[in-house]
Amino acid sequence: MTTLEAVLLVLLIVDALALTVLVLLQQGKGADVGAAFGSGTSNTMFGSAGGASFMTKVTTWLAVGFFAIAFGLAYTAKERAAMAGQIGIPQATVPAEVPSLSDEIPAAAEPEQGDDIPQL
Repeated sequence: MTTLEAVLLVLLIVDALALTVLVLLQQGKGADVGAAFGSGTSNTMFGSAGGASFMTKVTTWLAVGFFAIAFGLAYTAKERAAMAGQIGIPQATVPAEVPSLSDEIPAAAEPEQGDDIPQL
């Protein structure tokens, strides 16, 4: 594994964990309905507008970063596979004619009359 692949893999794992935590921290659309009827208080940690716009933007950028890093890893894997064919590592090939199983299995011998095999 090259250094670039290792760095991209670590970034992908960190991005995936951050994205998971951020999604789990967000509230659903109906989370503030109870506050409207007086049974609870609304969350005002990020100001009167709430944290929806800030958290939505961060979630969007983390998702874009996740896909960009994943595409970068896919590109490096493709380049590594192309280089493997150039340095003499044999590629898997499909044989032109695949033998059938019936060619390899010998026919079963018929029992002779003198054998002690019970007849059903």
